[in-house]
Amino acid sequence: MTHRAGPHMPLSSRAAIGDGRGGFVIAATRVRAPQAGEVRVRLRAAGLCHTDLASLHWPGPLVLGHEGAGEVESVGAGVAGLVPGQRVLLNWAIPCGRCPPCARGVGALCERTQGVDPSLGRSEVEPPAGDWQGVPLQRSFRLGTLAEVTLVRAEALTVLPAALPMHCACVLGCGVMTGVGSVVNAARVQPGETVAVLGCGGVGLSVIQGARLAGARLIVAIDRHPQALERARRFGATHVLAADAPDALVTAVHGLTEGRGVDHAFEATGVPALAFVPLRLVRHGGTALQVSGATGDAQVALTDFWWDKRYLVPLYGNCLPERDFPRLFRWIERGELDIEGLVSRRYRLDELQEAFDDLRAGRLAKGVVEFDPATD
Repeated sequence: MTHRAGPHMPLSSRAAIGDGRGGFVIAATRVRAPQAGEVRVRLRAAGLCHTDLASLHWPGPLVLGHEGAGEVESVGAGVAGLVPGQRVLLNWAIPCGRCPPCARGVGALCERTQGVDPSLGRSEVEPPAGDWQGVPLQRSFRLGTLAEVTLVRAEALTVLPAALPMHCACVLGCGVMTGVGSVVNAARVQPGETVAVLGCGGVGLSVIQGARLAGARLIVAIDRHPQALERARRFGATHVLAADAPDALVTAVHGLTEGRGVDHAFEATGVPALAFVPLRLVRHGGTALQVSGATGDAQVALTDFWWDKRYLVPLYGNCLPERDFPRLFRWIERGELDIEGLVSRRYRLDELQEAFDDLRAGRLAKGVVEFDPATD
């Protein structure tokens, strides 16, 4: 249970801390008071995605989690527009507004966010903590949302609509933004165009919803799990294909498009070997996108780029928070973007291992950890 403290005092909070060897513990941390430009947030819900599984192997100790929503607990000097009690969405790609990428309008590539400023808002493990006693904790993506309380730069926060439940809001700040944004910002799918989506987890289903919102007339969903394909139909896929060898998939997709291939194809599996398969699914002049963030070895033939095909690896759906989050909020309010249906299961922090097991097994579209469901 979180201990209450004044706005200028450290705050005790439980957090999931990765050990850098594939494991984690739930332990007490102390989150200091916000300094200039910082905000301390009491988390209410945190989304889970495959990046969280990968982060278990990042150098520890690391407070896990990078999707979240909560309430402002206290603010540091110079923070405008945010007050205690305000409901906020946390956004891991935090634009500074001053570096060259931000000046070009590509805030997701902000140089400060991408590692120049990694130390803001560290917390310390409370003793006794074995080998970690007194060791400064890094926070996943400078957020660390799998914790009751975190400390972030003010630019990481977007005020939430009053009617949007926390367990829905929390998944917007990575998986949903990545999928929808890759369609509307990166590929710029137009009404009447055709789309294929390889992988129908949380990101893939968000791609499908983005394609539906953009007015695509044909949306082909591809996955190896029957339950994932069933979900894909509910979210807007017009056709579904069981995952097969790449040659068979190419034949099937081309068969649905009079031999041309689709206008846009998205890889959202997280499997490095499949990264370039979208190039074979698109028509001449089409756009292939790798949106899963997978890293590793993959092979591609130069002929896969014939003719005039583009291959993109957009970061975070080319997110601009001030443009994109209000747009997501409007689509949700109008019933055009289904987030409630995307959340497969809600867990407590003590059930995190079960949540990770479900995520690995493909049983989830999106899983959510809730810290205080009564406030949702």
